[in-house]
Amino acid sequence: MAADVPIDAHLSGRVAIIAGSTRGIGLNVAYALAGRGVSLVVNGRDARAVDDTVAEITGGGGYAVGVCGSAGDEGVAERMVTAALDAFGALDIAVNCAGIAEPAGSTILTITPAEFREQVDAHLMSAFFLTQSAARVFVGQRSGSIVLTGSAASLGTFGGSGYPAAKGGVNALALAASGDLMSSGVRVNVVMPGAKSRLSSGPDYVRHIESLHARGILDDFTRDAALDPAPPEYVAQLYTFLASDAAAKITGQIFTASGGFIGRYDPHQPTFVAYRDHKDTEPYSLAELAGLLSE
Repeated sequence: MAADVPIDAHLSGRVAIIAGSTRGIGLNVAYALAGRGVSLVVNGRDARAVDDTVAEITGGGGYAVGVCGSAGDEGVAERMVTAALDAFGALDIAVNCAGIAEPAGSTILTITPAEFREQVDAHLMSAFFLTQSAARVFVGQRSGSIVLTGSAASLGTFGGSGYPAAKGGVNALALAASGDLMSSGVRVNVVMPGAKSRLSSGPDYVRHIESLHARGILDDFTRDAALDPAPPEYVAQLYTFLASDAAAKITGQIFTASGGFIGRYDPHQPTFVAYRDHKDTEPYSLAELAGLLSE
């Protein structure tokens, strides 16, 4: 793509499905794409919110249809793909912003198996269903962009259990899927956003962040940033860019964004500790491992 082509030109006339697009970050991604001429399939669990979002976009001169249902349920992503093809005759972009909060005060000691599975379904399974359903179309046309939503919680710095585990799975899924799909011209990237939403506001959230700070898990800077996140339209811009053909060379990347900050994670690589050839040496003894790893 020519460097002097406006970004909007890479989006106008395209078609996108957005899971979890009736509130928060997903809604702002929908606004950002619709404002650049992208036709949308809007999705959420609340039928009235879906209808209201579609009406708002179409009332402003955009194009949108809705599919109600949890993106973590099998079949919902496929319905979104079908809706895009039926209503607009194409599909170019798939974005997953679906998600739910972990129960207040949840830890590995308190979360129930049912609550843990609910987190996995809402975050990881929704990413899987959306990625697979969209990719089957994208591979056939040899183009398409998939943008998934991760979280810094996957690094273990924001507590919880099911939520960070599911978000870590999203990162791994994206990296694996990008390798599977790269030769077909299909891109898969992750945004780990920091933004004000229903998941990052309210008294339970504030108590959770203050508790993490009191326990020494969050430093002062991270605590303050978590308690005063920027509006979601700031991170919506990164989703929009990654969805566009202006990002045609970017795939298999994990980004973080919050307000005016943008970061990109380096590929995971081990830090060297020790090496010896297993062909002519015994396994490391426990004493040797203690010496190598306890420093």
